[in-house]
Amino acid sequence: MGRMETAPPFALLLDVDGPIASPVTRTVKPEIIALLNELGAAGIPIVFNTGRSDAFIREQVMDPMVAAGMPEDLMVHAVCEKGATWFSFTARGAGTVHVDHGLAVPSAFADDVRGLVAASYSGHMFFDETKRAMVSVEQRVDVSNADYRAEQERFDADAMGLMARHGLGATRLDHHVPGSDDSVDYRVDPTIISTDIESVRLGKDLGAARACERLRRDGIVPEAWYTMGDSRTDYAMADWLHHNDHVVAHVDVRPADGVPEKPYRILTSASLGLGPEVIHDDAGLAFLLRWRDALALAD
Repeated sequence: MGRMETAPPFALLLDVDGPIASPVTRTVKPEIIALLNELGAAGIPIVFNTGRSDAFIREQVMDPMVAAGMPEDLMVHAVCEKGATWFSFTARGAGTVHVDHGLAVPSAFADDVRGLVAASYSGHMFFDETKRAMVSVEQRVDVSNADYRAEQERFDADAMGLMARHGLGATRLDHHVPGSDDSVDYRVDPTIISTDIESVRLGKDLGAARACERLRRDGIVPEAWYTMGDSRTDYAMADWLHHNDHVVAHVDVRPADGVPEKPYRILTSASLGLGPEVIHDDAGLAFLLRWRDALALAD
């Protein structure tokens, strides 16, 4: 006899920096942690789809959820490093971290980036030692974002130069530098608080595919999805779900960058009657509250 399938009314596929964790403090509000536990206890699948490392998710999301009384039977999934690593956790802690080593940046290049940051950029940014496949350099919390962004331009140019010296093809925004075999296998991806250097095969669409695999393995087929992010690249998870015939609505918690035309619903804080100043994790909190309240009304 086959395993029973469950069909919750919706599932959540959540970027972490921005909608869940503050891009200023890099921590998660206790109110958000409590709502994640409530939604999970109500049977709503929760999957994080992030460029962050598994270590960041354990420290800033899992540990606080457990400390706040995470339900014993709740399992949460985390797809990290834009699909290169993934793991699941319960109230008992984290399970095995899976790594797709075929998507990893060469270690010799990572070593050179670490040295570059130490030699020239340590006053504004730090090398993220917790990444297993990507190379990430992040703004220091004691530095203003404006000062960091000015230095980020120079760092990204130096990183592109390093890639060329390693014979690695790379792209940054609209700038493409083929590698020694004329291929472009890596991406230098600047965000508002970091630069990620990664395989071009990584992305929020790969994260969405891994999220569906995780839930299908458990016999969970949601009736719909809400995806949430703070950048244009986060739309790729909703794009993938829509393209694969899932009902999806995307929540954009930083719409000032421009809201693209899409064949699915796009929600912003204005959709909740809130002002344009409600962004990032303030907007994330508002949507989690709305979904929690909608479930309570349905009961």
